[in-house]
Amino acid sequence: MPSGKFNAPAWTKDAVFYQVFPDRFCRSAKYKAVGKFVDWETLPTRENMFGGNLAGICEKLEYIASLGVNAIYLCPIFKSNSNHRYHTVDYFEIDPVLGTLRDFDKLVSKAHKLGLRVILDGVFNHCSRGFFQFNSLMELGKNSPYVDWFHVHGWPLHAYSGKPNYDCWWGYPALPKFNTDNPDVRDYLFSVGEYWMKRGIDGWRLDVPNEIDDDSFWQEFRRRIKAINPNAYIVGEIWDEPSRWLQGDQFDGVMNYPLRKAVLKYLFDESPIVLAEFATRLREAFPEGRFGVPMNLLGSHDTIRLASLPCSNLQRMKLALTLLFFLPGAPCIYYGDEIGMLGGKDPDNRRAFPWDKLEEGMKKPIFGFIKELIELRRKSQVLRDGSLEIAYSAGRLEIVRTFGKKKMTFAITAAKPDPLFEIK
Repeated sequence: MPSGKFNAPAWTKDAVFYQVFPDRFCRSAKYKAVGKFVDWETLPTRENMFGGNLAGICEKLEYIASLGVNAIYLCPIFKSNSNHRYHTVDYFEIDPVLGTLRDFDKLVSKAHKLGLRVILDGVFNHCSRGFFQFNSLMELGKNSPYVDWFHVHGWPLHAYSGKPNYDCWWGYPALPKFNTDNPDVRDYLFSVGEYWMKRGIDGWRLDVPNEIDDDSFWQEFRRRIKAINPNAYIVGEIWDEPSRWLQGDQFDGVMNYPLRKAVLKYLFDESPIVLAEFATRLREAFPEGRFGVPMNLLGSHDTIRLASLPCSNLQRMKLALTLLFFLPGAPCIYYGDEIGMLGGKDPDNRRAFPWDKLEEGMKKPIFGFIKELIELRRKSQVLRDGSLEIAYSAGRLEIVRTFGKKKMTFAITAAKPDPLFEIK
């Protein structure tokens, strides 16, 4: 049985991801969920539901593939009572607002036929108050057979009023934290990972995995996932220094937030860093010899959209995106960024995709530019597999990718009001 240790899937170096927030991507009439949903043009709140579904995503797979991307990262799709579905009620059921297992299987099958891999969001640190085992604690108290599945500090549970007397994510009572020291909890969560792998997914994006402060948990998770598919991609949401999780026995990569922070501080901050400091931060985001393949991103469901950042303009967006595709790793485009969607802080960054205005969006310069970058990366092995060198001198930053005898250089010159850049 393969161990999955000390290897990252080769396909991830060639991957370009497209992140989808299911409730806001597309609502197909082919699936009718019971319930009432807001109009598609409504601005998002923390509670309102738009009714996007898996059938809608399936209908738009050709559009996603037409961008040139070859992988999809889906935010949570399991049964939940939140529009973002990070409050999991049942890890083995598709949320009924989204669809059915049949819809899921159809989505994965069609994606694969179009050359698109699919990774799911795994929220294994915490669940929902509606999760069956936690609900048992609310009903039976300390007599519940699941009393050791969570960290309880008193009875009765203060789940809906008062200060929560059990461990929960960042103090939110709606998100009770699992006791992952419990072997039954571990086996349950590992079985979730295995179940969806066997249904054909290509990997997992792991939500706040640093909050499960136990390397053995993620080592065992990796062993079990890789035993099913050695080429599965396991990527962790780590916002800070990630070396601990990149020893070859846990994750294949992390979401490269240090890269995003550096790019934003240089290009979009009202008090920006100078080009020399930016060069230093880029080196820190790509240290020599680091294991794995990072998922490089500029935007996500947790961040302000690129077009809505302070100091954002077309030139700066183009420079940021060129960096995203020129550097090592797997670039990830947040849905709608390709047509310049706007969105402030969460939840405003989770607006519904404006399909009725797609033709207008495709005429924007940013749309064609992103497609050109994706095509450039697809055709250039040096950008996918090449070594990296970052050099700064006298107001000029050069990022050099080398593969065999081939070399590509991306140069940035400190200029006012906007930096100048070129590829050669």
